[in-house]
Amino acid sequence: MIAASLSVALLAMAATSALAQTKVVVLGTGTPNPDPERSGPSVAIVAGNRAYLVDAGPGLVRRAAQAARDLQIGALEATHLGVVFVTHLHSDHTVGLPDLVHTGWVAGRREPLRVFGPPGIEAMAHHLTEAWREDVAVRTDGTQPSTPDGWRITAKTVSPGVVYRDSNVVVSAVAVPHTTWKSTFGYRFETKDRVIVVSGDTRGTDALAAACNRCDVLVHEVYSANRFAKLPPEWRRYHAGSHVSTAQLAKLAAKAKPKLLLLYHQLYWGATDDDLLAEVRRAGYRGSVLSAKDLGVY
Repeated sequence: MIAASLSVALLAMAATSALAQTKVVVLGTGTPNPDPERSGPSVAIVAGNRAYLVDAGPGLVRRAAQAARDLQIGALEATHLGVVFVTHLHSDHTVGLPDLVHTGWVAGRREPLRVFGPPGIEAMAHHLTEAWREDVAVRTDGTQPSTPDGWRITAKTVSPGVVYRDSNVVVSAVAVPHTTWKSTFGYRFETKDRVIVVSGDTRGTDALAAACNRCDVLVHEVYSANRFAKLPPEWRRYHAGSHVSTAQLAKLAAKAKPKLLLLYHQLYWGATDDDLLAEVRRAGYRGSVLSAKDLGVY
């Protein structure tokens, strides 16, 4: 019965995502732990043939190129990756930024990369520019054809509320708690046909439930509650104060009531996607829920 219900839910979500103009493309679900099957955390909201990225985990540009080729999503070609919203400055969410800047530029992006994020993002952008100054000089002053501004970064520090808007989307930052970072954000995307909320890294917070409020997709980080109990005490303390368990997420999603709860940035600790989904179900959540894969489209 459970398998049959899951199959129906998967078919329903596939039909919904196929009809929707706005797509959620998961470029990476990984964690700081290196896993060849999972690129670093990055989610693309594709609307109006333009991609809006959340976070820049390692491998995101190659994953985006794979999506452009294999999934025929032209907005994810390297030259078109021009806007990214950073949730916080942990390395696994930001080490893909120089790749995003310079690979996009070498591929032919003409405009500066626009980066939005918490305090510290402007300093990070400045230091990235300085770190690659010799590369930029050789490419622009040598014999290699290059565009004049594609290597530049335009960074802006955000605060809670609307941080970006254009003809496709309105993006709002939602303050969330994560370890001892002073500023960490999730992001809410409102397009012409969907509302999507991406949690970033966070403890459980009602702020995300309020930002979703029956949204189309809630993309939320998670860890296995069952496997958590087997961790050393110091790691239990860390994760309990930094991330959301399957049981906690079930309660949050029950308040948020998304049409689809999409798990990402999963901490399995030996569990499987089916285990995570079963834990969410056992905690009482009855809505549609899937565990994201790299290159999944929702």
